[in-house]
Amino acid sequence: MKKILIVDDEPNIIMALEYAFKKSNFEVFIARDGQEALDILKNEIPNIIILDIMMPNVDGYATLEEIKKDVKLANCKVVFLSAKNKESDIQKGIDLGANAYITKPFSIKKLIEQVNVLL
Repeated sequence: MKKILIVDDEPNIIMALEYAFKKSNFEVFIARDGQEALDILKNEIPNIIILDIMMPNVDGYATLEEIKKDVKLANCKVVFLSAKNKESDIQKGIDLGANAYITKPFSIKKLIEQVNVLL
């Protein structure tokens, strides 16, 4: 079973994505900020991480920088899912090593398609 880590501080987004990905046969892990995500990643190696940028404690950019330092996570795909939709924000996300960048509001169906393409 494919594993996905969803990192977002928005409860409605977490619930919707958790439901949709479980329905698509993913094992789903949830983190509400970057620090919680990094704690989960000490014990779990997901196939893909859906990562928000604007979160309390550790933001998505800093979280991705930490993920990229960890050799165990080298094959893990990362998709930014963020309301930050300026070209410079998107470029920064890609430069940091994200495999895709999707802006909010978004279509869950398209997000799942994107995840399946990456995997």
